[in-house]
Amino acid sequence: MEARDIILRPVITESSTAVMDEKRYTFDVDLRATKTQVKNAVEEIFDVKVVKVNIMNLKGKKKRQGRYVGYTKRRRKAIVTLSADSKEIKLFGDDNE
Repeated sequence: MEARDIILRPVITESSTAVMDEKRYTFDVDLRATKTQVKNAVEEIFDVKVVKVNIMNLKGKKKRQGRYVGYTKRRRKAIVTLSADSKEIKLFGDDNE
């Protein structure tokens, strides 16, 4: 798999933006991706040094519309910790620069 196929999108929540100051970033990744593949993909795409990768599998939530019941998509989430001397990842585009 290519690096762009492994990293699907960043996860932007209140708790994930709070830990960005500690150089921890959260991404949705491919369901088949391993920790090593996620580490190599983040280092290749963002040109940073990754120290640690934590991965968790999230089940789909139960949703209903009237009498019809279904589940949302299951997903795989990776929390990536960068080294202290690596640069930060810009998730939000700064128009002022």
